[in-house]
Amino acid sequence: MMPAPPSRLFGTLFAAVQERRLFSDSKTFADAVPCRAPEAIMADWEAQPALDDAALTAFVATNFDLPPDVPSPPADARQLVDHIAALWPDLTRETPVAPAYSSALPLPRRYVVPGGRFRELYYWDSYFTMLGLARSGRQDLVEDMVANFGSLIEVYGHIPNGTRSYYLSRSHPPFFYLMAALSQDGATAARARRLGWMRAEHRFWMDGAEALAPGGTHRRAVRLADGALLNRYWDDADTPRDESWAEDVSLALGAPERIAPDLWRDLRAAAESGWDFSSRWLGDGYTLATIRTTRIVPVDLNSLLHGLESAIAEEAAALGNDELARAFDRAAQARAAAIDRHLWNAERGHYADHDLDRGGATDQPTAAMVFPLFAGLADPERAARTIDALGPLLAPWGLGTTALRTGQQWDAPNGWAPLQWIAVAGLRRYGRADLADGIAERWLSLVTRHYRTTGQLLEKYQVEIGAAGGGGEYEVETGFGWTNGVALEMLATRGSAPIPAQAGGAAAC
Repeated sequence: MMPAPPSRLFGTLFAAVQERRLFSDSKTFADAVPCRAPEAIMADWEAQPALDDAALTAFVATNFDLPPDVPSPPADARQLVDHIAALWPDLTRETPVAPAYSSALPLPRRYVVPGGRFRELYYWDSYFTMLGLARSGRQDLVEDMVANFGSLIEVYGHIPNGTRSYYLSRSHPPFFYLMAALSQDGATAARARRLGWMRAEHRFWMDGAEALAPGGTHRRAVRLADGALLNRYWDDADTPRDESWAEDVSLALGAPERIAPDLWRDLRAAAESGWDFSSRWLGDGYTLATIRTTRIVPVDLNSLLHGLESAIAEEAAALGNDELARAFDRAAQARAAAIDRHLWNAERGHYADHDLDRGGATDQPTAAMVFPLFAGLADPERAARTIDALGPLLAPWGLGTTALRTGQQWDAPNGWAPLQWIAVAGLRRYGRADLADGIAERWLSLVTRHYRTTGQLLEKYQVEIGAAGGGGEYEVETGFGWTNGVALEMLATRGSAPIPAQAGGAAAC
């Protein structure tokens, strides 16, 4: 049984604290630890007369332990590589037993958090963090994190967005097959266990797919009119997000034309995408209230699922399960064909998301277009055209996320570490080491320059003027897991040959 999130445990109390914005960050109360059973707290709450903000703050202080503020990592005079190596212990956590009634989920082994307000293990962030751990010689933590993600699959049937009860209704971009490839435990039993975890994750993403008629959708599965089977982002809940409750309620109140549960599910689905938020998901391209994530079939998600299917086929064959290998090889080939048909914009000459309502690929160029190159499923001609289409996203300090300025953090002028690495790996895979190295050098120059000036590594950067990133629902965070990992991986692979299949995605095309 899935543990209930704080919004369900504390109902009207949770809503009152969040909607009255007692805390500047909605995540603060979602992460608070109750001092006693929720039933006892709620009984006292319901017996209270109406409380003003001061009295409500006192009630919360009496009944909850709030998470402590996390200071920025201390600046030092070390070289960047040494500074990052010294950060790993500061970002390492253990939660073998979660505090009673808290939103935290227990994990059997140690793990590395991103930093700042992100106090827990996050899914797609961790792949890029693990690249850096491996480069720092911390294979012990790589193995621990692979085991932790496998444990989450065993306990919950999928890997949640993060290890909080309020994240359990959604996942994150499915990078686990690439994490599994980082493990150095080659024992047959360990490989079989990882294969089982990958198959379980695939079942989660494909739930309900077999019964879908053409044009139908169910959870994360989509069957298009021609019978092609692809996937979308989704969330099984349609309420305000616990960690952004006040923001989601306010947005719904200001958008009376939207059915609130539909709006909230689309916000949550965008959170599953990792791109929360971006013009990719916005109906008018600019206004958050027009978000329609669940009507978009994303090119990055489907490229990763092709990689997952290919990895299952390859590992099944290696372990002697030829029937399973053939089945997943067919699934990977079918998905690659569907991506070619439906996630390619022939007029614009690049890979793109598919709009279910408009019945075709979108026109917007985004950094997601490089995922088919990363996964190795593009043919040479389409890869070359897509690389040419990257031009508008190339900035003085790296690869931009989109070409639109919306105020959302996954739009211009921000650049993000994971997307830099996806692009670099994909470009190298298709023989464009020149452009890959150019993006890597621009990004490394930005990260290094900012580190030398401030002593910090950031979650996101502004790649047009070379500064800290902005936008979104919270201040830019320091730490920072995936920036650390990508910087180390780029430094270690400067001027390298094309990325091998294990590091860059599915089997070579």
